[in-house]
Amino acid sequence: MRFSQLMKILQSYLTLCRVNIALFAACSAATGFFLGPWHQPVDVLVLTIAVFLIACGASAMNQVQERGLDAKMERTRLRPLPTHAITPPRALSTSVVLIASGFLALMFSAGPVAASLGLSAVLWYNVLYTYLKRRTAFASVPGAVVGMIPPALGWIAAGGDLLDMRLVAGCFVFFLWQVPHFWLLLLNHGEEYEKAGLPSLTGVLSTKQIARIIFVWICAAATAGPLLPLFGTVRSPLICFSLIPPAAWLVWKARTLLTRHPVFSAPALFRSINAYIFLVMSLLSLEGILFRAP
Repeated sequence: MRFSQLMKILQSYLTLCRVNIALFAACSAATGFFLGPWHQPVDVLVLTIAVFLIACGASAMNQVQERGLDAKMERTRLRPLPTHAITPPRALSTSVVLIASGFLALMFSAGPVAASLGLSAVLWYNVLYTYLKRRTAFASVPGAVVGMIPPALGWIAAGGDLLDMRLVAGCFVFFLWQVPHFWLLLLNHGEEYEKAGLPSLTGVLSTKQIARIIFVWICAAATAGPLLPLFGTVRSPLICFSLIPPAAWLVWKARTLLTRHPVFSAPALFRSINAYIFLVMSLLSLEGILFRAP
């Protein structure tokens, strides 16, 4: 087999697993870990690999589940299943192997609670959220709970308590971020969802209404970061003050939803809100490294 063919196959599997999303999940799990009571380099390495594998497997399974819908939408029609680059049975077997590998890695490295959280993320995403997407245009709100699980999983792996308010506050930031993250995509691709037979906000609300709602969500996500010190998630004065400029910057960028046509401002704002959450994760990880929770 030629090198070019191997690279094409590799690219198909990377697309199937949506590696960029899986890497984000792994990084958010590492953030939760660094905020936890104790750190070991080997532990965080195993944790991030395990979460990465589970996220890859869940994404692959989702593409198996929605291959018919993906074929109808311009944004997804070139994915490996609609183009027949990978067969559904092979994609499903890949998904099962990845999820099982990640689950076992969590079980033996972080314990049954962490492994159960990893499995619950798969069930929430591939069962509940996938079902709700076909029933309601607001499925992304309960679906955003998935974004809270990786940092919680990291916190548990580091010996933290699942009901600790420091964790709850930190996870809430991820929840608030995830909803506008998805709705910004809808501003440009909502009609594709409607044509594919999926409920979409664009079929329920006007573009300006959606833009105003997204603006409120973004302001909430931006505000939640600097408020983390109130819950003890962040204690270092340096990190506390460092969370303010990114929040102000994000609100400033979000104003374009109200001052320009939302469809034109959505792509740049989508990149901005992703940059914001990565800045927050970096600062929270630095907080955990420099100032460990007792």
